[in-house]
Amino acid sequence: MCTGRRMRCFSVRKHEENTVGKRIAAFVRQETVLSAAAVLAVISCFFVKPDREYLGYVDFRTLILLFCLMAVMEGMKELGVFRFLSACLLERVGSARGVAVCLVSLCFLGSMIITNDVSLVTFVPFALLALEMAHMEKYLCVTVTLMTIAANLGSMLTPIGNPQNLYLYARSGMSAAGFLALMAPWSALAALMLAAGTMFSFRGEAVRCQMEKPKKPERGRLTLYLALFAVCLLTVSGVLPEWALLVVILTAVFADQRELLARVDYGLLLTFVAFFVFIGNMGRLPQFCSFLESFLTGHERIAAVAASQVISNVPAALLLSGFTSQWKDLIIGTNLGGLGTLIASMASLISYKQIAVRHPEKKGRYLAVFTAWNVGFLAVLLAAAAFLG
Repeated sequence: MCTGRRMRCFSVRKHEENTVGKRIAAFVRQETVLSAAAVLAVISCFFVKPDREYLGYVDFRTLILLFCLMAVMEGMKELGVFRFLSACLLERVGSARGVAVCLVSLCFLGSMIITNDVSLVTFVPFALLALEMAHMEKYLCVTVTLMTIAANLGSMLTPIGNPQNLYLYARSGMSAAGFLALMAPWSALAALMLAAGTMFSFRGEAVRCQMEKPKKPERGRLTLYLALFAVCLLTVSGVLPEWALLVVILTAVFADQRELLARVDYGLLLTFVAFFVFIGNMGRLPQFCSFLESFLTGHERIAAVAASQVISNVPAALLLSGFTSQWKDLIIGTNLGGLGTLIASMASLISYKQIAVRHPEKKGRYLAVFTAWNVGFLAVLLAAAAFLG
């Protein structure tokens, strides 16, 4: 009897261990970048023991701005603002080329304001449905690819377009006008390239995209979230303190729909914290610091592009920012570095996952099309960078 009880206990423990192991494995697959950042942060703590200086590692301004912007964007998505505008535009389009121009433009322009992640989360599922309705399935891979490139390149224009811009903008001390002036030529070139790519890839055959128009957003709630977004912009511009912004956003969103706060990407925020700890500790190791600084000196832009291909551009920006003050090259490099591999920008995985779920038979073809277009865009932009100096 005792043996039987011990066997049952052992079996229960084994089952619990397997369950925990599966949960950990699932978490690592879902939050790969966060997991890697956490491991690096923990390892660095063995080289620099935790002390009071750790508190100075974390850039709370960036974290607060990211949190507030994500909360406001969740409210906008909940209202269906972007899907409603998309449907209104598409019902006025009558050709395959027109549909593609509309979808790519939505991602390019939308990402400047609502970030590249939100742009792809919103518009790619809508695009897949629109392409099916218009019987344009043969264009699916190239359309989603160009939309993804558009989101990653459109977002580079503004400080709020993507997480690395928001962080580097705060670290550099640049003005909003200075940031826009720095990235405007690259955005203009990207727009021309996207226009050429779209015109080359799509024909002008007549199509009709008959879609059920989403419900019109509630005017009162829309006004609320537009006002909250304006408050975010005031903080980005340095007019309003970030702590005041946090209080305003938490109070307003909690009063309107508290569930939205649970949808914020806390994994991204924790990734930032982990990298802050890692970078802070590595910066206190003279040998590592001098090695990385000597490696970066004079090669900041290309180093940012190369690092982005392996660890994606947000971690690359966080890592390299601790060892160089060449902010302009770092901003340009991490933005251009979002092109190339599938993981160069984590936002690109959003599109891939949508394809994998809705059209699993097209995963291989999509990856091939995506890689070819991204490498081509990156090569042209790097050539332009070498020419412009």
